[in-house]
Amino acid sequence: MDFGLVLQTDPPASRVIELMQRAERNGFRYGWTFDSAVLWQEPFVIYSQILARTERLTVGPMVTNPSTRTPEVTASTFATLNDMFGNRTVCGIGRGDSAMRVAGRRPNTLARISEAMKVIRALGRGDSADLGGGTVVRFPWVRPGARLPVWMAAYGPRALKMTGEEADGFILQLADLYLTEYMVKAVKDAARAAGRDPGEVTVCVAAPAYVTADDSPEALAHARDQCRWFGGMVGNHVADLVAKYGEHSAQVPEELTDYIKARQGYDYAHHGRSGNPDTEFVPDEIVDRFCLIGPAERHIEKLDALRALGVDQFAVYDMHDAQEATIDAYGTRVIPAVGS
Repeated sequence: MDFGLVLQTDPPASRVIELMQRAERNGFRYGWTFDSAVLWQEPFVIYSQILARTERLTVGPMVTNPSTRTPEVTASTFATLNDMFGNRTVCGIGRGDSAMRVAGRRPNTLARISEAMKVIRALGRGDSADLGGGTVVRFPWVRPGARLPVWMAAYGPRALKMTGEEADGFILQLADLYLTEYMVKAVKDAARAAGRDPGEVTVCVAAPAYVTADDSPEALAHARDQCRWFGGMVGNHVADLVAKYGEHSAQVPEELTDYIKARQGYDYAHHGRSGNPDTEFVPDEIVDRFCLIGPAERHIEKLDALRALGVDQFAVYDMHDAQEATIDAYGTRVIPAVGS
């Protein structure tokens, strides 16, 4: 199993870079960031500095979207980084929850994401791509051997199906064992039905991790409070699914939809941050199911279970009050026990 670190690009950028360097020293192989132009600093500028100051780390957004930047601009940015640093990027893509809504626009449709994935992947490896209306372009400066994998974030049934049919990887932003099994199976089944080898779709589970010194009630309560924001972030996507498919639908597991009944609203000013006042509705049970909290042994146990479900990478959301400690605990205790 590979490991990634996920950060927001809060200023100063130097701290983001330092944490990514720390992650690489501790055995992490991927460095991910949020991508929301209004809420945080521009990630692609920071990627260049991360790549220059690390040796092996692969970087990318979790996730970008096809409207904040047009697909050819996204592809050119990635291809430039790869040309400079040697195929060390991955394009995570999704609907653009915070990026689009904060800018007063609706998240992208699956059709637009599908078109964008094809264009970004093709241009990134030096092939031609149709931008629409018969306008076919190609980057003449991309050298042979370039590649750009595109991983798609998904929760709903249509998105999971499209991920299996078209994406190089699947990003699942929660670490609940039941839901992971359900959604990984949906992606793999879709890949198989499309004539693909399901093993070609990399599975990345991303969730907050908080390593405690013990499993005392006090330690676990603090860890839960530091990670409760995540249930609110996931709840934004679940609310969209409920609006589309209904509160009780065979299309979406009730294990995913039940907990948002007490959700009142959401202010993106607190998006992805510990202490988010809009996530008080998230119960302890959901924090425990969606996140990894507790002593290192608990993390190892859950990661072994995730790996058995077909998860290839666990990406640590590290937005809490123990960023360095979590990276170091994973490097010294968790990654050696679980990583390959």
